[in-house]
Amino acid sequence: MQLTTRQRGAEAEQQAEMYLVQRGLRTVARNYRTLRGELDLVMQDGETLVFVEVRYRKNTGFGGAAESVHRAKQQRVIAAAQHYLQRRRLMQSACRFDVMLLGRDKIDWIKDAFQA
Repeated sequence: MQLTTRQRGAEAEQQAEMYLVQRGLRTVARNYRTLRGELDLVMQDGETLVFVEVRYRKNTGFGGAAESVHRAKQQRVIAAAQHYLQRRRLMQSACRFDVMLLGRDKIDWIKDAFQA
């Protein structure tokens, strides 16, 4: 049975979360949705709140994680992060935006991939 795109995305997010937890980050939220955008994962890395965009690529011939998170996507993630911070009254928190690219047998973690 072949996975749907949504199922494959959920699986990739789960893999990314496990990878990050194994490296000392703590899960704060998953799939936080607003009208302005969605956050795949929200993690805590020490004192820093990390908003993680997860991308799955079956074939890396179409570019990597950095190329797949274009400016419009970054703006949606930033808007969702601002909403998240405001709702939880965390506007003074240190935060960063990471991108994770999962391929067949490879995980690339780009810390601080873009700025708000």
